[in-house]
Amino acid sequence: MAVGLGARPGRSADHILAALRTAIPGARIACLATIDRRAGEPGVRWAAEILGVPLHGFTAAQLADVPVPNSSDRVVAAFGIPGVAEAAALLAGAGSLLVPRRVVSGVVIAAAAHRAEDITGATG
Repeated sequence: MAVGLGARPGRSADHILAALRTAIPGARIACLATIDRRAGEPGVRWAAEILGVPLHGFTAAQLADVPVPNSSDRVVAAFGIPGVAEAAALLAGAGSLLVPRRVVSGVVIAAAAHRAEDITGATG
């Protein structure tokens, strides 16, 4: 799965990994994806490192171009876009969402099927 994440700054890798285990237990995670501002966060980077998967950071403009089924007022206020986790999962993955937006302990998680080829336009 390509897993999109949304979280406030300063979340630890342990916190993120625990949220992932709760939201998508036993899932095969192929990559993590988020807004570029969060991709630089130590907790997000370390979570990807622990999982042994690539981390992709997308710009707000890239995420804004992706229609999401579950818009977040908080994300609209913070970034001016409808959502991070679902949009990032859809950009990093292939096809529709397998797991729609879920909030677990303050971490927003969504997942789409993963595609094997490189992701154009992603950083990370």
